[in-house]
Amino acid sequence: MATDIIAKWLGSWSSEVNVASTALKTALVVLMATVLGCERARNRHAAGLRTFIVLSIGSMFAGIGDMYFINVLGVQFSFLSAAVFIGISIITANTIIFSSKNQIMGLTTSVGMWTMSIISAILGFGLYTAALIGFAALLVGLLAFSKLEVYIKNKSSHFEIHLELKTRGSLQDFVTMARKFGLTIDNLELNPAYANSGLSVYTVKLTAGKALEKKTHSEIIEALSVLDCVHFIEKIG
Repeated sequence: MATDIIAKWLGSWSSEVNVASTALKTALVVLMATVLGCERARNRHAAGLRTFIVLSIGSMFAGIGDMYFINVLGVQFSFLSAAVFIGISIITANTIIFSSKNQIMGLTTSVGMWTMSIISAILGFGLYTAALIGFAALLVGLLAFSKLEVYIKNKSSHFEIHLELKTRGSLQDFVTMARKFGLTIDNLELNPAYANSGLSVYTVKLTAGKALEKKTHSEIIEALSVLDCVHFIEKIG
């Protein structure tokens, strides 16, 4: 007996393994994956439209397969969905990389793919309402809260920069000037990715003091960029 609100409204056929329910689930999961895939592709992420569609379809059919094995064959364990989740966890973990600027890249896309796979499997089991609510929450998290995240980061006194100095000996000059500006250097790491570039490249974590609390991160970085010792500087994240 159907317990899902949408499944009750559609009828008992939507909770069974048949051609009609499979077609409906496929259409829904492709639509949801298309929306997320376009959002990721628009922001130039590697995992875009096709990746989200293929991943979501695979997860959905794993859910349908497990529902059939459990309801018809009496299998006690959702082994297809478990195998899919393990495989996707491995794939998504490998999409997280560190850029040459020591910046973590692909984390949000990785988590989004993993979450979408769970939503797709839930839809495959016939839980239409839970899947649509989960998709709506995921979409809001990716779209609406990204602006809030940027706002919070810009208001924080802590930020991180990618710093390229003209010579290794310029580091002390930069540290001295940064302190004069009212900045505290919390951490400074030499970036090995630029070892043969002829530049001294660092990832620097800074804290702005009270004298700079009305300055934006962009204004602080612009002031640092005119120093003679600085070749290039930009905010990370």
